[in-house]
Amino acid sequence: MRGSSVCGALLLALLGGCTMIPHYHKPEAPVANGWPQGQGKGVAGQDASALLQDWRSFYRDPVMQTLIASALENNRDLRIAQQQAAAASSQFDIENAALFPTLNGTAGANIQKMNSHIWSLSRTDEPIYMRQYAVGFGISAYEVDLWGRIRSASRASFDRYMASALNQQAMRLSIISSVATAMLNWVANNQALTVTQNVLENRRHTYDLVKQTVEVGTGTQLDLAEAEASMHDAETSLQIYTRQRVEALDQLTLLVGTPLTDATIRSMNTRTSLDSIAPFPVVPAGLPSDMISRRPDIAASEGELRAANDDIGAARAEFFPKIQITAANGTASNNITRLFQSGMGAWNVAPQITLPLFDAGRLTAQLKQAHARKREEVARYERTIQSAFREVADALAGRETYLGQMVAQQASVAANQRQYTLALQRFRAGYDPYLATLVAQRAWYTAQLAAITTQLQALSNTVTLYKALGGGWGTEIPPRKAPLAEHIL
Repeated sequence: MRGSSVCGALLLALLGGCTMIPHYHKPEAPVANGWPQGQGKGVAGQDASALLQDWRSFYRDPVMQTLIASALENNRDLRIAQQQAAAASSQFDIENAALFPTLNGTAGANIQKMNSHIWSLSRTDEPIYMRQYAVGFGISAYEVDLWGRIRSASRASFDRYMASALNQQAMRLSIISSVATAMLNWVANNQALTVTQNVLENRRHTYDLVKQTVEVGTGTQLDLAEAEASMHDAETSLQIYTRQRVEALDQLTLLVGTPLTDATIRSMNTRTSLDSIAPFPVVPAGLPSDMISRRPDIAASEGELRAANDDIGAARAEFFPKIQITAANGTASNNITRLFQSGMGAWNVAPQITLPLFDAGRLTAQLKQAHARKREEVARYERTIQSAFREVADALAGRETYLGQMVAQQASVAANQRQYTLALQRFRAGYDPYLATLVAQRAWYTAQLAAITTQLQALSNTVTLYKALGGGWGTEIPPRKAPLAEHIL
């Protein structure tokens, strides 16, 4: 009992030796402490926390929620990210297993036929058979991790697994926003298609009216040609928006990862305009430090930085001696019937120490390479923060300006509609040629499409802001915890 305790203490001592990993210092965020121009106002307190944690609190439209939930279940990009995280987890298990000895059971037999004349053992011509049987267990080439090389590699593998798990979460947030944006695009194309159908019907009616004026002699062939060209332009636009509507549905189906059911398509068809979608709540911006703590892509980049820092420890440990132990214990006999009898025990221990003496600068180059990769990851981490800061700042600027743009756009639609109505009245009264009516009609149609585009951009900007702030992070499955060996590090 006492001997086993001593062995356990020795094992922990060997596992818990020093490491050469440099002390990790988290880089300072290379961004301002607040958003530009005092932006970032929004809801606060518990409501803000709930909104950012659960994506359903933000995407309130039932149809959109159904599509997002299906995408989280079936999207292939997300499945790829999940399996990459699973592979990274297994790689950590592989690296971590090297901290412990591998115990193997063995059983073998060695039978040789010898020539008696060569060994002068007998003067007969009969051969001599040499037999040996052995059964036992042993440890093969176990490296005693005195300098922390294996533990440094294990920690680096764990940090890369954590980064992979966080990248999976970032992919999840990206898919959520992509599905929402794709549905908005589909509804916008559907709305533009409806507007175009109405415009085409109007232009056909106008063409018939111009044709009547030509027949009675008050109109000209030029007016008729202009009306016909305008009608065909609307027919062309109708085909374009019909195609774009199908393409938007195909994109949405790809993101969802499974064919849309008839019930889902019927529900989508009830969203005839962007106004029919449940509105998004105001997104709380908070402070840049809040965003940095929420966004999984920033945390994943820091995980890669930690792993690069761990790699320096492994590279440093390569300069020190390696101690490997091979040991075996069991029984051996030249007669299989006596293999397990008393006195047949056999064991061997073969420790080996390897000290690098000359390697033409290979180990030094490896250490320099590890330091260079860490500096690279520092720059990558800082760039990730800067890119995230810009995404949020741009989205906040959009939130401040899109509302005013939408109001102005709706006013333009109303003004162009009045202009077209007056121009048509003057044409019917014979005061103006058809050209004035045609110009007003085209301006009204263009203003309607521009209003749809502006509203789509405003809604998409809100989706982008929610994603850029790390919204939806609270519903993620946390990465696995490190096993016991990790706590020894």
